[in-house]
Amino acid sequence: MAEKIIINADGAVFGRLCSFAAKKALEGNEVIVVNSEKAIMTGNKPGIIQKYISLRASGGHSQKRPRYTKIPYYMIKRGIRGMLPDHRLGIGKQALSRIRCYDGVPEEFKDKKMINIEGANTTKFITIKELSERI
Repeated sequence: MAEKIIINADGAVFGRLCSFAAKKALEGNEVIVVNSEKAIMTGNKPGIIQKYISLRASGGHSQKRPRYTKIPYYMIKRGIRGMLPDHRLGIGKQALSRIRCYDGVPEEFKDKKMINIEGANTTKFITIKELSERI
């Protein structure tokens, strides 16, 4: 039986959050990620920023390369998409259709029970919001 799983991304590590959400979506659950802009990426801040600046520079209108967004909830959804088997066909496409991401917490989910994914025990990190403002 499919259930609705609401994940609070506040302080959650980007990769752990994406893999957890992808796994739950593949199991047939509807996955909703709230507070996408508060998820974190661990590591060296300048290195992370430079990586995303170069990724965004590589994709353009005339070039046939992937485009990378600056919008926090799209960044989370793309990370989840990368952890699905094949997002264009079959079960990967179906699982991706069961995932919704939001910046902040919409009114309809304010009083619902949310799952918190543990954050990192490090001082070296950057939030998705901060990253999206710098690239």
